[in-house]
Amino acid sequence: MTTAPRPEDCHCLAVRQAGRAITQLYDQHLASTGLRSTQYAILSRLDRLGAMTINTLAAQLGMDRTTMGRNILPLERDGLIAIGSTGEDRRSKALELTRDGRTRLRAARVQWARAQTAFEKSFGAGRAAQLRDLLRSVAVAEILPARQGAGRDQD
Repeated sequence: MTTAPRPEDCHCLAVRQAGRAITQLYDQHLASTGLRSTQYAILSRLDRLGAMTINTLAAQLGMDRTTMGRNILPLERDGLIAIGSTGEDRRSKALELTRDGRTRLRAARVQWARAQTAFEKSFGAGRAAQLRDLLRSVAVAEILPARQGAGRDQD
C-alpha cells in the first residue's frame, strides 16, 4: 500500500513560493526603472538575440504565446519595443527593441545586477549556482504528458 503524498511536500507549491520571493526581490530592485522582472527578461533577450517573432520569444522565455502577448503590450505602449510584420507572413509579428528600449535596459541592468548580488549574498553564490542548474534541468525535462492534437498558437 502506498502512502499519499503530503501537501507540505508539494513540488509545485515550493517552486511557486520560491519564485514569488525571488520575483519580488528583482521587482523591488527594478522598480526605479519602471520595469518588472518579466519585462526586463523580454528586453534583455531581444537585445541579445535581435528581432524575433512573438512565438519564438515566448519559447525562449518558457511562456505561452498568450502570456507573452499580455507582457509585451505595456512595452510597446511605452515605446520600448516595436511590433511589425516579418515580411514573410503578414500575420506573423516580429518584436524589436527600440532605442528607448535599449536606454531603459541599460539602466535596468544596473538594478538587475544589484538584485543578483543581493540574492547571492543572502542565499550563497554556490547554492544559487546549484539552484539555477537544477531549475534549468526542470525546465527542459519532459515532465508533461504528450497531449493529442496540441499545437502552438500562430503569431
